[in-house]
Amino acid sequence: MLSPAAGGLGVRQRLRASFTSAMKPSNDRKRPGSVRIIGGRWRGTRLPVADAPGLRPTSDRARETLFNWLQPLLPGARVLDLFAGSGALGFEALSRGAREALLVERDPKLAALLSETSQRLHAADTASVVRADALAFLRVPLHGRFDVVFVDPPFADDAWAAVVGALDPWLADAAWLYLESPDAVDPGPGWRLHREGRTRDARHALYRRDVAVPAG
Repeated sequence: MLSPAAGGLGVRQRLRASFTSAMKPSNDRKRPGSVRIIGGRWRGTRLPVADAPGLRPTSDRARETLFNWLQPLLPGARVLDLFAGSGALGFEALSRGAREALLVERDPKLAALLSETSQRLHAADTASVVRADALAFLRVPLHGRFDVVFVDPPFADDAWAAVVGALDPWLADAAWLYLESPDAVDPGPGWRLHREGRTRDARHALYRRDVAVPAG
């Protein structure tokens, strides 16, 4: 039979272990069944979030902050969402006035859901869904140049450097680049940090293309 002191120690150890477990980063946190469009003409619309490896929708709070930064730039903009997932970034941009959004997604189930969402929102004339690997897609720049590019890949892919390095033929002169990553990512020369923020799980950073202005 345990003494009272020993029993108390066991309880304390279990409580400590439980607290430590609760404070660990929530990489395995259950993903939501849907996310909502926060602003614009489709405000409040729910987008389904499928169970797919690496899918981690940008949180409502982070998206609200990002689109507050972007709002003056969106009316009439062409938007490229390279790891579209649930479509939360691409459809939010359209909801807030973007002229066109091209959503690229390699997972067939997610790409099918994006197409269904486009039909449900009657957005077929403004939202194009392409089922493709983002890097393979970027090697053939057939879709013109874009004003805003979202790069939020599955974190395990570590794809930021390769993707940003392939973007140049796709970019308008005054393009903006959004990077979501677990830690700071340097997009390299040609980009200036405009705004950044941090949530529990990710860093959110918006960059502006740094185009040299000819003298005179």
